[in-house]
Amino acid sequence: MPPLPGAEPYRRPGGDVGVLLCHGFTGTPRALRPWAEHLAAAGLAVDVPLLPGHGTSWQEMAATTSTQWLAAVEGALLRLHDMCRTVFVMGLSMGGCLALRLAQLHPGKVRGVVVVNPSLALETPLLLIARLLAPFVPTTPAVGEDIRKPGVGEGSYAKVPTAAAATLPKLWRDTKRDMASITAPVLAYRSPQDHVVGPRSLRILTSRAVNAPLRVHSLDNSYHVATLDYDASTIFDGSLAFVREHSRSGEGTKR
Repeated sequence: MPPLPGAEPYRRPGGDVGVLLCHGFTGTPRALRPWAEHLAAAGLAVDVPLLPGHGTSWQEMAATTSTQWLAAVEGALLRLHDMCRTVFVMGLSMGGCLALRLAQLHPGKVRGVVVVNPSLALETPLLLIARLLAPFVPTTPAVGEDIRKPGVGEGSYAKVPTAAAATLPKLWRDTKRDMASITAPVLAYRSPQDHVVGPRSLRILTSRAVNAPLRVHSLDNSYHVATLDYDASTIFDGSLAFVREHSRSGEGTKR
C-alpha cells in the first residue's frame, strides 16, 4: 500500500556528513520533516525512512514488528554510510530508541546520536500480555499527536495495533541491556510535559549510558512531539551545532 499523503520518506543528498532520522511508533517522517529540511539546508545529506507498516493503515502495521523497524533503519544507516564519510543518527520517541540501538550495533558507523523524548521503557503494563490480547483487542487508543502548539499534527494512526505494540518490549530490553556499549556522544532533549513517554526512559539513558559523553536539554514549552512544537528550533539548531562539533572540523556543512 502506498504511503498516505505527507507520510512519504524524505531524502536529500549533501556533503560528506550524513544524518539518519528515525520517526516514532505509529508516526511518519512528517513529524521530522522540518528538522530534516533544516539539516539539509545546512549541506548535510539527510535520510528519513518510513518504517514498515507505518504511514498506510493500522491493519498493515499490525503485521509488522520492532525487528523489522530496526532492520529498516539499519539498512538506511548502511546506505548512508556508503555515501558519507561521517554519519549521525537521530530520532523521536521510539525513533530515539532505534537511534541508540544503531549506535550499539554499529559503533564504527555512528559518530553521534541525538534523541528527542526517547522511548526506552514500558509505560503500559498491558503490553506485557499484548500478544495474548491481540486476537481479542486488535487496537488500543492512539498515542500520537501530543503537541502543545495548536493546529499542528504529525499524521500518526488514530489507533494502535496491539500486535505491533506487543513487539516493543523486545526492542526496549535489547537497547537497555546494551546501553553501556554506546561510546558515541549523545545529545538528549526531554519535555517535562510529555503525555506519551514518562521520566523513566530518560533515567535509563542517563544511568546506563555510562561510556557515552551525554548532554541533556529540557524543552519546557513542548509536549512529546517536540520536533513540531514550540521548542522545535532549539532542537534544530542544537542538533546542527552538535553535528558540527563532532564532525571532522565541521566539514560537509555550510558555515
